[in-house]
Amino acid sequence: MPFATINGIALHYRVDAAGRGDAPWLVLANALGADLTMWAPQIADFSSRFRVLRFDTRGLGCSDAPPGPYTIEQLTDDAIGLFDAMSIERAHFCGLSMGGLLGIALAARRPERVDHLVLAHTAARIGTPDVWAQRARQAREQGAGSLADATLQRWFSPAFAARQPIVVAAIRDAFVHMDSEGYAANCEAIGAADLNVQAAGIRAPTLVMTGNADPSVAPELSHALAQAIAGARFVQLEAQHLSNIERADEFTRTVLEFLGA
Repeated sequence: MPFATINGIALHYRVDAAGRGDAPWLVLANALGADLTMWAPQIADFSSRFRVLRFDTRGLGCSDAPPGPYTIEQLTDDAIGLFDAMSIERAHFCGLSMGGLLGIALAARRPERVDHLVLAHTAARIGTPDVWAQRARQAREQGAGSLADATLQRWFSPAFAARQPIVVAAIRDAFVHMDSEGYAANCEAIGAADLNVQAAGIRAPTLVMTGNADPSVAPELSHALAQAIAGARFVQLEAQHLSNIERADEFTRTVLEFLGA
């Protein structure tokens, strides 16, 4: 299990590269409450065309979970540090939900490091500070696992959950084993993040994706994000919050077409 020491903490990462050794890099950033395994449906196709780097954000998965609160700027610094540790000068970046916030901040702060940008199920501002403070408090008092079932109801449609119970169970298992302080600290990072100014300054070719029934980040918020970024493309799939899993083939194909693979 590979780790890189970045900004004083151990970040868990994984590289998949089934194609040529000099292929472009594609970096994947996960949603809050998920770990790098959430990208499993995409890895075979993505890694046949790119060198794929996915990692657990600080506080999530197998990465260290120092006391919070965290900030999106801090998470961006972690990503840049991982780029440097892996000798990645420039990469395509695909982030979903909280990973999308990270993508907005990274493309705005360090445009020379981002080639194409995919922002899925995200917005320049997600929710309200009060909502995220309440979730952070529940995670600290009752454990992050206490939020799992309500979260998965937002992530997947009832039809998908009934059709793919093993897939949903695997995602739930990762969630309930999440470090509670790490989860809470990331809630605080999202609650404090307002990236409207940063989004308007993005110049990387950008694809914004959403689900037509996403209750976590309303489709109209993702559409507004696409409108704020010059030349951004907007795609809506028939899914709730994790369309990369619920509509895996469509998600994968759409991203590959956008990246010109």
